[in-house]
Amino acid sequence: MIGNYIKTTVRGLTKNRAYSVLNIAGLAIGVACSSMIFLWVQDELTFNHNFVKRDNLYTVRENQTYDGKTSTFRATPGPMAASLKNDIPGIRNAARMAGSDNIVFALGDKAINEDGSYTDAEIFPMLKLPFIHGNETNVFHDLHSVVISTTMAKKFFGETNPLGKALKMNNEQDFTVTGVFKDFPKNSTFQMQWFAPLKNIEHTQPWMQDWGANWAHTYVELEPSADVNAINKKLANYIGTKKNGNNTASFLFGMNDWNLRDKFTDGKMDGGRIEYVRLFSAIAFIILIIACINFMNLSTARSEKRAKEVGVRKVMGAGRGKLVAQFIGEALIMAFIAVIIAVLLVYAVLPSFNNMVQKELNINLLQPLHLTYLLLMGVVTGLLAGSYPAFYLSSFNPIAILKNIKLPSATGAGFIRQSLVVIQFSVSIIFIIGTVIIYQQIQHVKNRELGYEKDNLVYIDTKGKITDHFAAINSELKQTGVIADASLSEYPVLQIWSNTDNFSWDGKDASKNPLITIESVSPQFVSTMNMKLLAGRDFYANARLDSSNVIINEAFAKQMGKAGHVGGIIRDGGGKPYQIAGIIKDFLYNDMYVSGAPLMLFSRPQNNNILTIRFKQGVNLTEALAKTGEVYKRANPGYPFEYKFVDSDFDELFKTEALTGKLAGVFASLAIVISCLGLFGLAAYTAERRIKEIGIRKVLGASVAGLTGLLSRDFLKLVTVSCLIAFPVAWYATNNWLQGYQYRITVQWWVFAAAGIAAIFIALATVSFQAVKAALSNPVKSLRSE
Repeated sequence: MIGNYIKTTVRGLTKNRAYSVLNIAGLAIGVACSSMIFLWVQDELTFNHNFVKRDNLYTVRENQTYDGKTSTFRATPGPMAASLKNDIPGIRNAARMAGSDNIVFALGDKAINEDGSYTDAEIFPMLKLPFIHGNETNVFHDLHSVVISTTMAKKFFGETNPLGKALKMNNEQDFTVTGVFKDFPKNSTFQMQWFAPLKNIEHTQPWMQDWGANWAHTYVELEPSADVNAINKKLANYIGTKKNGNNTASFLFGMNDWNLRDKFTDGKMDGGRIEYVRLFSAIAFIILIIACINFMNLSTARSEKRAKEVGVRKVMGAGRGKLVAQFIGEALIMAFIAVIIAVLLVYAVLPSFNNMVQKELNINLLQPLHLTYLLLMGVVTGLLAGSYPAFYLSSFNPIAILKNIKLPSATGAGFIRQSLVVIQFSVSIIFIIGTVIIYQQIQHVKNRELGYEKDNLVYIDTKGKITDHFAAINSELKQTGVIADASLSEYPVLQIWSNTDNFSWDGKDASKNPLITIESVSPQFVSTMNMKLLAGRDFYANARLDSSNVIINEAFAKQMGKAGHVGGIIRDGGGKPYQIAGIIKDFLYNDMYVSGAPLMLFSRPQNNNILTIRFKQGVNLTEALAKTGEVYKRANPGYPFEYKFVDSDFDELFKTEALTGKLAGVFASLAIVISCLGLFGLAAYTAERRIKEIGIRKVLGASVAGLTGLLSRDFLKLVTVSCLIAFPVAWYATNNWLQGYQYRITVQWWVFAAAGIAAIFIALATVSFQAVKAALSNPVKSLRSE
């Protein structure tokens, strides 16, 4: 029986090659597209799954309220980790990490910048890193120990065992390699290449032991039986008990949520990448359903061709169950052929897809999860796509079929086919509108006034003696003839993370505590960034002359009210006065979607490690960077010259939105292609079904244009109905998405009109091919039997 089903399926495929290709191609594209999306989803859902203790690992976050607005921060006080372990039952272990740090490591003439972190030894049994060399229990037995990744070990030592060998950090101190761990996978929060004892840096600044200074990332491991809610209640005012008057509320944030739910609004978890996981999962299912709709449409459209076959089988004794099994079996065979082709498509396209989503996804047919997914995809797709045609075909009355009586259910089947076409094009139009709106929103934010010029601007995370000799270095840089200006700062202009509420001024409302961002800079900062000075003056070239002066932005000036003017006085927590020397126009940093936040610049070039350089307009950047590198290496021998463009960092801030836009565009294109495949097949079927009518009309004098319009009109009506359905759905979805951004566009009517016209044009182009072909056919051939 199964052998006969396979034979009839193969015969049907070879007999109707065009329809078979359209059917299988639509399914294969849908399955391939869905498979790649689900690979992306799997990667997101398995983030940090390399850590065996992930269910019990947490980081401590802080909610701080300023002027009625609660913000969530990662940084915590230095003493917190040890204190939590001693004070709160249920916490098995705790460790601090100083955040990512880019350090130059040297071995002989080889010097390489590597990202890593200073941390406590307790982090190793918590993370359970797979050590290739060394042991987690004693890797930090010496103050100047360093643990490195396999990739870093190969860079410096090749294939030899590096244990006991020394690497010079920052060209200052030799650190002994005491351990080598396997590289972190790409879908891991931690991407460090090295770890060194935190004790190397925590003694350098007295404030690092202050409960009022947040700088460390605190990680804790709970006992398996610990009650997280009970611990969070104890943490709520934990810092307040250590430092009276502190307005900080701490809480535990689980590792399983670090990647997917790392978005907080007013101190509460408010989505994150999980929103995109849900969105893309839904899109994958939609694409798959569109492909299945194609299959159903083409199968039911060809049903009349198989009507006599069904009639003969029924007369010969075949029950409806056997017929249903046959047709579903055919659908399953075609579905698995489509799955095989889809796998080949995935292998071919996956490198490009990885490049677009910036991941290292791979499909492994030997992996049980992937094999199970493909089998389920074939079965579910086959059942979903073949169920309606199977029940429809098996319901034919054999007597009516064999007497050539018109099938009573044909009208109903036609209505269902039309409804499915409407669904397909509705989804396609929604995707088109979504793609345009996402692109407009990204460009809207990118093109807003930043408050500085980001082009021709590079920055370097400097090491060594650059700060001590900056004046001479700056002079030498300008002598190259390619550099307009240069400056030092504590943070890059796009990301300024130092802030406090510990400032006062005359007339300040005692009930309010606004959070003020502070940035230490060299005197050339404002001019290097091309910021606009609204009032007062820039810093003097001699930083010492401005030791008691500051420059504030207009948002801070408004916050200060009457005191926010040139010459106004601001006092820090110790009562030291600073006079306002100038007021600059607000510039955007950290969050590109909000208005400028209060900010204050101090003229303090000491210990600032960010060197920002502006190149002159029109210079050849390759040559300019080469000349800059020569100056940098002469001034800072032993340190590699590595730079970043500010405009590239700016584009990186929109990575998630840009990815969403790209994927939406790809999905829209695929949805249209799949829909057009089905439309093409239906148009061919319609033209074939009405071939005698077309012949008669031609004989009676109908023109090619008139016949083409006649055959196309019904399909264009369907696309028009799709527009009427898609427009309100697309408006609701895009408008709801835009509400997540403070700075956003207004959805314009022309986007919907353009998407509708595009869909109609695409449908017309698809249908017209078959319509023109039918209209040009010789009527003698179609009427010969009459």
